[in-house]
This record gives sequence, structure tokens and C-alpha cells, in this order.
Amino acid sequence: MFVRPRWFNVIFSIKFEGCCMNMFSEKKGIPELRLPPSSSRLLTFGYEGLDLDKFIQHLQDHGVNAVVDVREIPLSRKKGFSKTAFSNELNAAGISYRHVPALGCPKPIRDRYRLDGDWAKYTKDFWTYLETQNTELRDLAGFSQHATACLVCFEADYSSCHRTYVARAAHQLGGAEVWHLLSHTKRAIPDQRLRIAA
Repeated sequence: MFVRPRWFNVIFSIKFEGCCMNMFSEKKGIPELRLPPSSSRLLTFGYEGLDLDKFIQHLQDHGVNAVVDVREIPLSRKKGFSKTAFSNELNAAGISYRHVPALGCPKPIRDRYRLDGDWAKYTKDFWTYLETQNTELRDLAGFSQHATACLVCFEADYSSCHRTYVARAAHQLGGAEVWHLLSHTKRAIPDQRLRIAA
């Protein structure tokens, strides 16, 4: 079973103009890098701000052959991103689709965050929930070693989305290294974490 990281309750605790900001996001100067084409990587990507064609093109540019949808309910107001249409378009582009609702953020946690905006509390509650999803996380970890898989959710900023926690938990269980695709560029960045001195 994966162990909850010691940094989980502080990584997003820095506030800036009322928003939670990740100290190690691309906004803080992490170099953007091209993914080596043959490397085993578990990618994450949010479709906010993109139409479906551009979204799929980003996936193809990075050799993604499998999308893992980690929205609890795979419905969207954005054209083409609800489950049936989304999976059909991905399949037509040669990308497999699987929906894993158990790795979505439960509605009570989402609703509480909408009310209080407390990202540290959201983070703590979601990690607690993930501890109950060991089977699904192990399946994802194994799958990521045999496919160029990408976890998909809505938010463009990976540091403000639960998909990052899902990817990190899978990596801790033996999954591939975590990288994040960025919607405003054709590049990706490796996952970074806040390290706490022992």
C-alpha cells in the first residue's frame, strides 16, 4: 500500500493573490523539456482552454497512446469532452480510452472546496480517500509501465488538480515517472515536489 507523502499537506500551502500556487510549477522557472520518445512516462493533462482537436494534437505530439480519464463524472460543457464523444474521437486518433471513476475526486470533497477554497484541506482529504483506492492505483501503476498513458481532467494547471496526486500515488507504487503536459505550449515538465528536511 502506498504511504501518504510527508509533503502532502504543505506542497500547495503558499498563497498568492488569493490563489494556491505550487512553488515548483512552470511559473517558477522549471525548464520545459521535450519528452524522450522512448521513455516510460505517466503524463497528466487538463483540457481547459483547448478545443478537442488541439487537445488530441498535444497528446499525439508526445506519443500518448492511452488516455485515463480521472474525472469522477466524465461530462463536460466543452464540446467533445463528454465520455462517449471523447472516447470516440480518441479512438479515431489511435488513442485508447479508459474511465476510472474511483480515481476521481469525490463530490463531497469537491463541494467543500468550492465553499471554503482551502486547498490544504482538499489535499489532505483527497490523499485520505486515495488510501482506500489501492487496487485501482496499482492497476494504473502497472498500466503506465506498458503504455504511454496520460491522466486527463479539466484544469489546465496541474498544481490545482487532483490528477497530480493520482499520478504521484501510482508512481509511488511502481508506476512510470510523472510528467505534466502544458496547454499553452507543446512542451512538458517533469513533476516536482516540495522536499522536507528530515
